Amino acid sequence: MTRGIVCLDTRGQTLSDIYQLLNGFGAGDLFQILRDGVPRTRSELATLTGFARSTISSRIDELLASGLITYVSDAVSTGGRPSAQVALNRGARVVASADFGATHATVALMNLGSEVLAEVTSDRDIALGPEDSLNWLERTIRELLEQVERPAEDLLAIGIGLPGPVEHSTGRPTSPPIMPGWDGYDVPGHLHEAFDVPVLVDNDVNVMALGEQAKAWPDVENMIFIKVSIGIGSGIISGGVLQRGAEGSAGDIGHIAISRGADRLCRCGNMGCLEALASAPAVAAELAQQGLDVASPQDLVCLAKRGDQTTMKTVRQAGRDIGEVLNMCVSMLNPSLIVVGGSFAEHNDVLIAGIREVVYSRSMPLSTQHLTIASSRVGREAGVLGAGIMAIDYALAPEQLNRANGGPSSYRAVADQVG
Repeated sequence: MTRGIVCLDTRGQTLSDIYQLLNGFGAGDLFQILRDGVPRTRSELATLTGFARSTISSRIDELLASGLITYVSDAVSTGGRPSAQVALNRGARVVASADFGATHATVALMNLGSEVLAEVTSDRDIALGPEDSLNWLERTIRELLEQVERPAEDLLAIGIGLPGPVEHSTGRPTSPPIMPGWDGYDVPGHLHEAFDVPVLVDNDVNVMALGEQAKAWPDVENMIFIKVSIGIGSGIISGGVLQRGAEGSAGDIGHIAISRGADRLCRCGNMGCLEALASAPAVAAELAQQGLDVASPQDLVCLAKRGDQTTMKTVRQAGRDIGEVLNMCVSMLNPSLIVVGGSFAEHNDVLIAGIREVVYSRSMPLSTQHLTIASSRVGREAGVLGAGIMAIDYALAPEQLNRANGGPSSYRAVADQVG
């Protein structure tokens, strides 16, 4: 096998610097430190990373050229010339995010600091199929770009949450119960025809978990976000990382069988699923048998808040049913936080009381002594925020930026080719 020589510019760099360069430290790695928006000098970054200042300067120059960071106000002088500081340039690019529900959709443009620049919500029927929904999404993204006066070239990535199982690695929905025509559909491929950017697709509850954690509970590393609406699902964050499982179906608690549901048929075809007893449609159907007409999850919440005894009793039982499944999750995952969101859970103290009743009484004391069970703080914005955060995290990951800047990923590729 022919062996070649890889030439790197190592002037001014220590042997430690060179070794770390070959093993993955590039502009993208340095950028991760600056993503928090805190201004820092080159000397501060050298101290934080342990690299020579010349290496840091080289990486900063790459990031300045890309526009991802910018100079900010000078650092406090300690005598002599103050050092220039650099920080994240939040406005360098934008990402588009979309949160699709069964009967609605929200689309937003966000800057690199995950701040919403423009947003629109529309009544949309997901059952109309992927082409209808994704063509509307394409048009809406272009309208929002025009609204904030940004060219399409400034779009960095697109993140999408869908109300059904999604194979995250391909972005294709997999047998989604309420999404006819979507099974196996190439969602990223459809949007790539309009926008030459990465397209990330995930289950709506996963992106809601990301949005809730980032905006309301940034210091919590172990949490479960549960969405209770037309369906029931959960997003799991463990060790600060969203857990998707082997095929992307982690957290699908709506189809776990519960003790009270042996004779209840679920839309998935199985008997006794949590969703068949505790989702908003299931509770509405139960109340209809008792003479109450409930048209939406919000109607359920209003009846409970007004003190209707039949509704309160039924909703609280739904909370107990959800708590039965969450009790197992607490034993398996030991979260410090459970957040309950979705249209049926919004401002629904009765539902959450039922959940707490079972989880706190049935789980082991060690797992619940510091466990918080709370309503969503972010509310309906969680999904669209989380979809944007998912897109930003992917597009600004070290391997993506290093590849774009010809960094360590390129060095390893060259070494592989000639070695």
